[in-house]
Amino acid sequence: MKDSDVIVLSEPNLSLADQFYLPQVLNGLGTTMRHFFQTLVGRHRVISYPEQRREDIPVEEGGFEVRTYRGVHRLNKDEEGRVKCVACFMCSTACPARCIHIEAGEAPWPDREKYPVKFDIDELRCIYCGMCEEACPVDAIELTHEYDLVGLTRQEMIFDKAKLLKIFDETVEKEPM
Repeated sequence: MKDSDVIVLSEPNLSLADQFYLPQVLNGLGTTMRHFFQTLVGRHRVISYPEQRREDIPVEEGGFEVRTYRGVHRLNKDEEGRVKCVACFMCSTACPARCIHIEAGEAPWPDREKYPVKFDIDELRCIYCGMCEEACPVDAIELTHEYDLVGLTRQEMIFDKAKLLKIFDETVEKEPM
């Protein structure tokens, strides 16, 4: 390693105001007050959830409707009503939060080798990044636009295969594959 490759950094000299983070605090307070007054004069909309629900506003990009929100997962079904997943473990491998757990078994159908005997997603651990959706080669897992996800216990927020297929049945009309 040459001396020209080494960069020596010195600690910056902070003023007294900078040491107390006063400019940053005032900047944050200014942002908060600006949003408060914009809401007060009616420039921002305020809703009373759950009595009023926010409509899903799609974004137009290049003539196509693009929805950017990622909500609760669903397991898709094929044309015959079977779970579309082939238990390839690509989604659980791609998941950075490690919230997907799959147990594979031999498929009772002749058109595939495996299917998920057990498929669980810990929705509290999930970061809703969409990596599982991108990794799936058969488009079996999908993130919906449902945002009212409620559970009173941690166990209620671990979605098993039956619950994920039920979400498919509830959302297939609103959000086709």
